[in-house]
Amino acid sequence: MARLLQGKEVVSALNQRIKNEAAYLKERGIRPTLGIIRIGERPDDISYERGATKRCETLGVDVEKCILAKDISQEEVLNIIETVNNNDKIHGILLFCPLPKHLDEVAIKKAISPDKDVDGITESSMSSVYAGTASGFPSCTPQACIEILEHYDIPMKGKRAVVIGRSLVIGKPAAMMLLQKDCTVTICHSKTENIETIVKKADIVIVAMGQAEAAGAGYFSETQTIIDVGINVNAEGKLCGDVNFEEVEPIVGAITPVPGGVGTVTTSVLVSHVVKAAAK
Repeated sequence: MARLLQGKEVVSALNQRIKNEAAYLKERGIRPTLGIIRIGERPDDISYERGATKRCETLGVDVEKCILAKDISQEEVLNIIETVNNNDKIHGILLFCPLPKHLDEVAIKKAISPDKDVDGITESSMSSVYAGTASGFPSCTPQACIEILEHYDIPMKGKRAVVIGRSLVIGKPAAMMLLQKDCTVTICHSKTENIETIVKKADIVIVAMGQAEAAGAGYFSETQTIIDVGINVNAEGKLCGDVNFEEVEPIVGAITPVPGGVGTVTTSVLVSHVVKAAAK
C-alpha cells in the first residue's frame, strides 16, 4: 500500500504561514488584496472563484471582483486590466482562462503587470521560472507539486524525475522547478516513444496528461512517488486524476489522491503569492 500524500496536511502548514504574514502586513497598514477578473459564466471558473474567495477570506486576504459579460470587447478588457494594474490597493490579479474565442488571450495576458501576476500566466513570469530567478511568480499548480514533495520530505536532489505533459502552465514549469531542486528531468508527452519504459525508471513522476485515468499500472514501478495533477470526471461520474488510482496505488511508494491532493494545495499557493506581492 502506497503512502498517501494528502493535500490537507500541506495546506494546513502553508495556511499558517500565510495567516502570519498577512497579519504582519496588516499591522503595518497593508491589506493584501486579490483582484479577480472573470469573463462570462463558465461553471468551472465560478467554482474556482468561490473556492479562492473563501480561502482568501479565511487567511486574511481581501478580494475584489470584476465580473464581465462574455461578449465584452478586447479594448474594454485591456482598459480594465490597466485600471487594476494601476490600483495600488490590489496586489495580485487572477484572470480566468481560457477567454471567449473573440478575445486575443495572448495580448490580454501580456497586459497584466508581472508584479501582480500571482497565477504565473504572463511570459515574464514564465521566463523567471526558466531563468531560475525570483522576479516573478510560478504557476500555482507546479508550485503546489513542489510544496507537497517538500512537505513530505521526498528527496529530490540527484533523483530522476519524469513529467508527463508539456503544457506552458503545468508540464514545462514543473520540469524547470524540479531542475532547480537538482533533479534530473525528462519530459514525456503524447508523441514520446516507449513512454512506459521511461516513466518506470523515474523516482518522481508528475502526471499532467489531461486524460482521465490514462496512466495505469504499466507505467509505474515500486518505490516511486507519483504526483497526479489531473482533475477529470470518469465514466461513473466521479472525480478522478490522470492516474488510475486503484491500479497504481498498490504498486508505488507514494501517491497523491484525487480529489484531496494537488488541487487543494493550489489555492493556498495562489493566496501565498498575493501576500508576497503585497509584501513587495
